[in-house]
This record gives sequence, C-alpha cells and structure tokens, in this order.
Amino acid sequence: MAHTITGRVSSDKTDKTIVVSVVTRKTHPIYKKQYSVTTKFMAHDEDNQAKEGDLVSITEHRPISKRKRWTLVSVLETAQTKHIEPEDQEEA
Repeated sequence: MAHTITGRVSSDKTDKTIVVSVVTRKTHPIYKKQYSVTTKFMAHDEDNQAKEGDLVSITEHRPISKRKRWTLVSVLETAQTKHIEPEDQEEA
C-alpha cells in the first residue's frame, strides 16, 4: 500500500511538477518543547491542475526523475486569491 500525504503547494512554476510542503510537529526528546518541521516533496502533476497555495493529496509512485517520487492524487481545497480592482485614476 502506497503512502498518501496531504500538504500545501509551495511552488507550481515548473511544467508538470509541483512542490508540496508538509508541516509536522515534533517534540524535543530532552526539553519536551514542540517545534515545526517542514518537508518539501516534488510531485508529478500531469495536467498542471494544482496552483500555489492549494491543499493537495499526493501518493508514492515509481521514480519519475532524480527528485520526483510522488504524484498528485487530488486537489482537496483551492487557494483563495484576492482580486485587486484597479483604482479609478483621473487624468488631469
């Protein structure tokens, strides 16, 4: 059974490839303080459907390239983008 991971797309600049950041919480063995660890995975996105900021699910796959061993399963949540309206400028 292949592993499935959920994370946020941190980059979609390359063709058919996304970079997924997965944040996990760990506890220091001596001091018992919790801290965040971010791991980046390169995943194959055949249709370029995932955009930066999306919450996605990826699964293990055979090696596609030197660093790609994951493929996109589905986009769970799309990123909310702000639409900025241009201000009305009066010509003087």
